[in-house]
Parts: sequence; C-alpha cells; structure tokens
Amino acid sequence: AGSKLEVSMPAVVEVESGGTARIECNFYIPGNGSYTYINWSYIDRNNRVRLCRITGSEILEENTDYKGRLSVGEDKALSINRVTVQDARTFVCQVGAGSHGTGENRTELRVYSSPLPSSRGGTPCSRLSLLLQIAQCVSRNSFPPPNITWHKNGEQLQPEEKMVKIPSTLTRESSGLYTVSSTLFARVTREDRNSLYHCTVHYWLQGRRRAVESRQVNVTVFYPAQHVKLHVMPSSTMVKEGDDVKLVCEADGNPAPVFSFYKRELADSWQDLTSLADTNSGVLNLHDVNKSSSGLYRCQTLDLDDMEQLEKDVELVVNYIEGVRVKMEPSSPLQEGDSVRLSCDAHSPVALDYQWSDEKGTMVAEGNQLFLSNLTFETSSNFSCKVIAPSVPGLERTKQVAVAVQGKPRIIAISSPLYVRQDEVVNLTCKAIAFPRPSVHWNVNGTAHEYVENQHIASNLTVRVSHDLLRAGAMCRVSNALGVSEKHIQLLDQKTPESKGVIIVAIIVCILVVAVLGSVIYFLHKKGKIPCGRAGKQDITKPEARKDKIVVEVKSDKLSEEAGLLQGANGEKRPATDQVGQSVVHCPS
Repeated sequence: AGSKLEVSMPAVVEVESGGTARIECNFYIPGNGSYTYINWSYIDRNNRVRLCRITGSEILEENTDYKGRLSVGEDKALSINRVTVQDARTFVCQVGAGSHGTGENRTELRVYSSPLPSSRGGTPCSRLSLLLQIAQCVSRNSFPPPNITWHKNGEQLQPEEKMVKIPSTLTRESSGLYTVSSTLFARVTREDRNSLYHCTVHYWLQGRRRAVESRQVNVTVFYPAQHVKLHVMPSSTMVKEGDDVKLVCEADGNPAPVFSFYKRELADSWQDLTSLADTNSGVLNLHDVNKSSSGLYRCQTLDLDDMEQLEKDVELVVNYIEGVRVKMEPSSPLQEGDSVRLSCDAHSPVALDYQWSDEKGTMVAEGNQLFLSNLTFETSSNFSCKVIAPSVPGLERTKQVAVAVQGKPRIIAISSPLYVRQDEVVNLTCKAIAFPRPSVHWNVNGTAHEYVENQHIASNLTVRVSHDLLRAGAMCRVSNALGVSEKHIQLLDQKTPESKGVIIVAIIVCILVVAVLGSVIYFLHKKGKIPCGRAGKQDITKPEARKDKIVVEVKSDKLSEEAGLLQGANGEKRPATDQVGQSVVHCPS
C-alpha cells in the first residue's frame, strides 16, 4: 500500500445522448483512514465549477445547469441523467482526508448521438455524357461529426475527375449536434438504368466505429434505342386458325419510342395497321386469325428526340386445315351384305393424322381409310372422320358421313304369344328395321303409336280384346319401297285366379270321394255282400250275375259333374274318366 492519498478514475467514459453517465471515483487513504470531504466538479474553459460536496452522509448540491440531474451512489460515484452533447467535458473528483492531505483525478466524458441518415434522388438524367446530381445524403443530430461514403451497386465510389464528384457540408446546430450533407454527382451510361445507389454514415459510439445505410435509389437514365425486337405471342409455330395473337415490339431506348405496325401486301406494298395497335406499349392484337392473316409484319420505331428510325420484321404463320371431305366407294345405294370403303382427305401446311369414330364417339380405326364389310341394317350409322395436326395442339377438323344400308323391312321383335283376358285393354308391339323408312300397318283397329330411331321403327297398338281378336290374333305388316314383311301375334286366353281356385277345389273333392268310395267297397267285400267275377262288368243290383264273374262299376253323378269342371288352362275339357276313371274291384274266386 502507498504512503499517501491516492484517487483513481477512468480516463474516458462514453455515453449515448439521452442516457445516464456514471463516473466512478475510487480512493485509498493510508492506515485505512476516512475522508473528510469529496468535491465533484467539471472544467469549463480552464475554470473549475463545483457540482456538489459530500461530507459524511450529507451531500450539498450546487446551483448549476446540472441541478436535478445529479446523484451520488454509496460508492461516491457521480451519475448524470439525460445526458446531452453539452455534457461532453472533463469531470474532477477531489478527496480530502485531514492530515493525509488531498488527492484528485479526472475523467473525460464523451457523448455520442447516432446520426439519422436520409437520401433523396437527384434530377433524372435527360441525356448521357453529363455529370449530373444522382442523390443527396443528409445525416442529422450526430456527435461527433460523422463521415459519409457513397456506393453504387454495393461498391464504394471515390471522387474521379469528370466522372464522380462528392461535395459535402458540415453544420453545427445550436444543440451542439452536427448535420452533415453529402451530394453525389456522376456521369451515367445506359447500363446504369438498373444501378442502385446509397450512402453510408460512419460514426463513433462507445469507442467503436459504427455505420448506418440509407435506402437505395435508382436513377432514371434517358437514352435512344439501339435495338428493336418483334415477336409473336404465342410462338408463331403454334398459331392456328381461331387463335388470338399478339405481335409485341420492344425497343431498348428510354423513354420508349413511338411504335408503328405494317403488313406486307401484294406488289411489296405495306398495309398500315397502326390504328389497331397500342403505340405506347408496342402491342398489335390480332383476334380470331385465319389463313389470310399469315404474312410478313413490320414494327417501326421513331425516337422523337433525334428522329432516328429502327424497324424489325417477323413472319406470322397461321396453321389451318381446310377442304375436309369424305369419299364413299361404291357411291351407289348399299344393300345388306355389301362392302364399302370410306376415304378421308384434307389440305394443310402441316402433316395430318386421321381417326374414324362411330356415332357414339368410339374410335373404330386410324388412317385416312375405313373399310366396312358385310353391311347390315345395324351397321347403318353416321361415321366421323377427325383430321388432326399433331404438331399444332388443338388444330383439328371433323367431317361426318352417313352410311345407309337399304333393304326390305325385317321384323326383329314382336309381342307373341301374348296371354290376355277378354275385354282387357292390351298393347301389341311390333319392331322392325329397314331403310328407306318403312310404314307399319295392323289388321285390327286400335290406337297406334310409332317410335323411330335411325333405321329402327317400333309400333305400339292399344286395343280391347274381343272374342274375335282372341280367336284370330293380330297381324303386323311392315313395308317400304323394297318389300314387305309381316308377322302374326297369337293371343291366348288367360283364366282368372278364381277359376283356377275352383279347379283346384274340384280336384281335391274328387280325390276325397274316390277314397271314401273305395273304403265302402272294401268293407262290403269283407262282409261278403259283393259277388266277384273274372270278366265283364255287371251292375251290383242284378241278381242274375254269376257269383264268380262280378265286376262292380261305381258311377257318381257328382263325380261326373266335378270331372266336367276339370279342364286345361287353354280351355280344353277332358272326360271325367280321364280324371277319376272307373272303380273296378276284382275278387278272387
């Protein structure tokens, strides 16, 4: 330890404007003695101005500009609130310790204020080769004064004679803060139309060099067009009839020149299409193009500053399919069993493919020919030839041809046999196929309805079933110019459910009666009251009959009556003997 009073303080304390500065004062008194007083003061123009005096636990603050912003900690450090750039000065801590004398030390307080950079674009460059203002960068409220640099597309610019000039100004405000303004002048080229410029403000804060960048600005550069382009949208190789096409003309000048459009006609003359175009954007719209839209188109530009003209041509090719036709061989009327060849042809500047489809849209063949053999009425249909340009998506044409097979009518369906009841209203149906279209006639009166689909015809006849109709049936007659076809409809009587029930009951009753009668005969035979014989039949009431030659025949009027009810579903009656028969008993001799 030393033999005298020692005071230690940091040489420099840095603080940002608006913050709180804390300046420490550490001291050593020999023999662990205590201080008598501590004085805090600052240096102003070589004069010492006291801020406060500390004696024991009492702090006496002087009436200065710092009054109300000062505080002293338990470690006797001085804190200054709401620091401004005017507080950047030297502060002194003086310690008195009685017989040990006094000691002091000082700290330099540095105050920094971050700059607020801003930039603004300069006047647009009307022409090349001029050294014009690009932008201006201003940094306000900084301390100490910052430094400003300029950058183009990220690269720092340096002053260069006749190319780059960067003048700047420095202003100290009443607050003590600094405002720095820097202006960039540069010569630009057409390549600078997309260049981005910005400034960077470099400043010190807390002993470190810091930087803040401004927003980027773009320079509007005016220059004449050197090249012009003209292209078709969509691609000219894909254009087809019916498309909407744009001819887009582009020039590399700024501002864009005035555009004009032309189409070459016969004898090398040019048709002016400018009235159909947007002369500002350089677009010519062609709607629903066709074969005649093909040709050579020209775009012409005019620079209004130097009246220089540029032009560009493009060939527009509109792909098409025309003249689609289908040839049928032989062309004479076709009969059932014949064969026919269909040939499809079309014209187009591009290669074509062919597809054949039936009237349901199902593809049946590929290639420009379709061969049909052994034709029938069912073959008759509308066939379609689809012509496709594979190299031009969406370009296709379709042609239909009717293949009609002629012949006399052929009845293909009829409602026979038909079970009916007398006086019932029924529908008689007759379907046929033929070409030319036939007519249908019925030999009975009724209400007829006809339905025609392609070569098919169907007739429904609504009639009431009479006794004569039930007996004779009906005749459907279909005819056209090539012949006649007819078929008979047989009507069968259908008994009612009640009649069927009576028949079933009668059968059951007959079976029961036969069973009872058989039991009675067997009982009498056992009692010996019935004589038996070997041959012939005799009535049991005749006593003359031989006892060994007796045949008993039992007849029942009821059985005959019931048997008479037994008949088939078709109305036929059968004799009772077929249903029940005779009861014959042979007795042993």
